[in-house]
Amino acid sequence: MKRRYVHIIFGCAALGFALLAAYHGARLEHARQVNDAIKRAGAVRIDPVQIEAARLDTSVPEAVFARALALSAIGDYRDAAKTYKTFVQDKSSGLRTDALFNLGNLYLQEALENGSEAAIRSLPLIELAKQSYRDLLRDDPMDWDARYNLELALRLAPEVSDAAIVESGPEVWNRRVLRATPGFRIELP
Repeated sequence: MKRRYVHIIFGCAALGFALLAAYHGARLEHARQVNDAIKRAGAVRIDPVQIEAARLDTSVPEAVFARALALSAIGDYRDAAKTYKTFVQDKSSGLRTDALFNLGNLYLQEALENGSEAAIRSLPLIELAKQSYRDLLRDDPMDWDARYNLELALRLAPEVSDAAIVESGPEVWNRRVLRATPGFRIELP
């Protein structure tokens, strides 16, 4: 009788370990699929012509995110921003905060493409970058990279209250432009 219980306990333990091994095996296979999809999406970095030719597995969100990274690396800001916005709209996505950060960086890089002096002409892009960083900080207030980049964007385009504009007229804007252009170097983390 005692021997029978030992065999039952051993069988249950073996079954539990077999289920655990199967679970980790399935996770490993999923990780391999994600890595393969990212590798195919990362091939876009090599040649812009391969963007359409790359067989992208859209069921793997990480691969779509890697494609957006590759698009931004080759300078296709419009398609990269469109892809990031799909992640931003999905509140349950684990990649939402990363997409918000990269979207803000994308807007800021596009605004700074011709240097910090030309960034003043790109105020709408800087405002979009600031909004993206603020949305990220609402979700994750401890994201220090987003705080740093928001500070850089605020240095480029400081915010002036509406009351200051009404009281002092357009000269506030002249001071704003002069204050934002002195030579400080913009580097994103």
